[in-house]
Order: sequence, then structure tokens, then C-alpha cells
Amino acid sequence: MIIFPAIDIIDGRVVRLTKGDYSSAKKYLLTPEQAAEEFCNDGARYLHVVDLDGAKSGNADNAATIENIVKKFDMFVEVGGGIRTEEQIKKYLDCGIRRVILGTVAVKNPGFVSRMTAKYGDKISVGVDAKDGKVAISGWEETTGLDAVEFCKKMQDIGVSHIIYTDISKDGCLQGTNLSIYKVLCQTLLLKITASGGITDMEEIEKLKEMNLYAAIVGKAIYERKLDLKRAIESAGE
Repeated sequence: MIIFPAIDIIDGRVVRLTKGDYSSAKKYLLTPEQAAEEFCNDGARYLHVVDLDGAKSGNADNAATIENIVKKFDMFVEVGGGIRTEEQIKKYLDCGIRRVILGTVAVKNPGFVSRMTAKYGDKISVGVDAKDGKVAISGWEETTGLDAVEFCKKMQDIGVSHIIYTDISKDGCLQGTNLSIYKVLCQTLLLKITASGGITDMEEIEKLKEMNLYAAIVGKAIYERKLDLKRAIESAGE
């Protein structure tokens, strides 16, 4: 299982949210580049980056910062937040980003996701953010009536190979992740599934690995020194 340490960016700063609430944003003294360097030094070969400004605005507001990370560090970087056009997908891929994550656009225009997946293959992932089992979009500020698991199935049917599933109620709370939903997804889907939201300790890393998940994203637990990134990477057996 792959471990993706996470860097979420608002106004060029590293932040962590609680339950997707922008007003809860905790800002860290690290710059995104410094965070990437620390993760790299701890043995991380993969990095998950989210432009939270872009997630709300629909624009790549922090693209310059993200591109700078890609230039500086030899890591597999996946990026989400505000990616809603092929032009932006191409810009990110051309600068060396290895995978782009589509969220809001996947709900509003699944046909676009199908076309991009057909064209770019596994360089496209879909982020499924769930609030009370329903898909949330636009930086988690708008909840749809779409059942999150059914939506994952729909994405699989149109050719998507990677899903990042986040239980918003767990995200940033340091109280554990939703292990039961990942068990359901693993039993239901043939997709490569990445777990995200609330992963706090080594026991959870081990349980997620036992489910044969593709990857796990870890964020606040690392920044708050609740989880040792080196140990997590070793335990996951990348």
C-alpha cells in the first residue's frame, strides 16, 4: 500500500481543515516546499497536494506553488482542487505532475471525466468526498443527493481506475478513519481505492493494508506528530 502524505494549500500556506470547514483552517509555519522536503527526508516517494482555494473557485489558484514542488523534488505528485478543464489537466501533466484528481467536475459533467480517462488513462483520478454518505462538491461546501458508493460505481463504469474516498466527518479530527466504508468499497469495486480522512495511528495503516487498498493519505496526524511518517511507510510496505 502506498502512503501519500498530504499538503493542503490556502493562500500559499500549508493548512489542515477539520471536517472540511474552511473556517477551521489551522495554518502551519511550514511552506508547502518545506513540508515536501520534510516528507521526502522521511522517505516519502509519493505526495498528495490539494489547492483548497482552487477547490472553491474552480481555478488553479496555487498552481505556481505546486509546480515549484514538482520541480524541486523527485516524487510522484498527485494534485486536486479546481481542476475542471482539459487545459488545466494538460498544464499540470506537462509540468511533471503524475496524476490529477477530478472532483466537482466528475459530478457535474461525468462525460468530461469519461473523455479525459479515455485520453489520459490512470493519470486521472476521481475524488469522492462524502458527507453523511452523500457526495459533496465545491470544496465540500455543497452536498448533493448522490449516494457516494453508487457514485463510485458510476465512475468505475465510465472507465475511471482510481478513486480517492474521503469521509468528511472524519477528516482532520484525529479520531480515526471510517474503516467500514473502505471494507464496503473493497468488496464492491474493482477500482484502485485510496483512503483519506482521519487516519491517525499505525493500527489503522495496518488494517487498511490488510484490505488491499491501493493507498492511504495521511495529513493532520503527521503535522501534529500523532503518526510517524517513516513508520507508516515501512508498515504499508510500499
